Amino acid sequence: MEVYKMTNKVLVTGGTGFLGIQMIFQLLNKGYDVRTTVRSLKSKAKVLATLEKNNVKNIQLLSFIEADLSEDDHWEEAMSDRDYVLSVASPVFFEIPKDEAEVIRPAVEGIIRILKAANRTQVKRVVMTSNFGAIGFTNRDWDSVTTEKNWTDEHAKGLSAYEKSKLLAEKAAWKYIETEAKDLEFTMVNPVAILGPSLDSHVSGSFDLVKNIMNGTMKQMPKLQLNVVDVRDVVDIHIRAMVTPQAVGQRFIASADGMISLPEIAQLIKKERPQVAGNISTKTMPSWLLKAASYINATAKEGQFMMEMNRNVSNAKAREILGWTPIGTKEAAVLAAVDSLLAYQLV
Repeated sequence: MEVYKMTNKVLVTGGTGFLGIQMIFQLLNKGYDVRTTVRSLKSKAKVLATLEKNNVKNIQLLSFIEADLSEDDHWEEAMSDRDYVLSVASPVFFEIPKDEAEVIRPAVEGIIRILKAANRTQVKRVVMTSNFGAIGFTNRDWDSVTTEKNWTDEHAKGLSAYEKSKLLAEKAAWKYIETEAKDLEFTMVNPVAILGPSLDSHVSGSFDLVKNIMNGTMKQMPKLQLNVVDVRDVVDIHIRAMVTPQAVGQRFIASADGMISLPEIAQLIKKERPQVAGNISTKTMPSWLLKAASYINATAKEGQFMMEMNRNVSNAKAREILGWTPIGTKEAAVLAAVDSLLAYQLV
């Protein structure tokens, strides 16, 4: 079996993001030479300050380059001399576009831009971050197990523009690899809702769910099941996928074991973090009420869509091929997110 030596040079796209900065943190601690892209070099000081505050090692091995997913400039320069690219960055939207094409097109164009640059600069391997929305959002058979063989139906009613953009970007990436870049090693990581600890006040969108439970915004909770994962586990899968020979051409679901419902999250926080228990509702929403509301309310419609989704999700492939084991339980990932929200006064 071929064994890779630890090569030192990695490009992480989107170094200011919640996942991107965690990626940089772990890579530096492991001794990698890391370059990261930022949309503006004005972000450099904030990234460095966050890493130093968290006692990162080898910060002298970190460099920055300005590059934007929507433009060709600097991508080949960013990848010159790099062995690996961890493609974490996603297009940023400050408002929800009225036309889903405004979300989908930049996502597809962005990943193809990265793959073309990687192919031209002879990068060894690209590991791309997609999400579970590309895999399991339309598997409604609760007697089955959702694995990396599943694909979300892009035509499903109720699929959000964001999830659809991730799905179509991933499909476009695989097609490009198969038709135009057969020598470029490529691997996909598909995380479920990312929680866990944050290195600074910038958290993932998944934290909003926890935040809404903590601050009492969610007065009644549907018995909606979720899959969650610690951000450190997502990073670990990326790094293992980067260096494991058998990972080439594979997708990997990043998820803690099992599932956890919104009412269970509320009860967990009330019990383990009693200082915030006063705001938390433990009332559950009857399923019929959510379904009725879904016909007239966009949030309820999304909730109903999620309720029907099979949450029997397998992380066996990452365990078997990558030798990965989750750092903690789904409950620990939730509580680490709670602690970060409290520490950075985000709730």
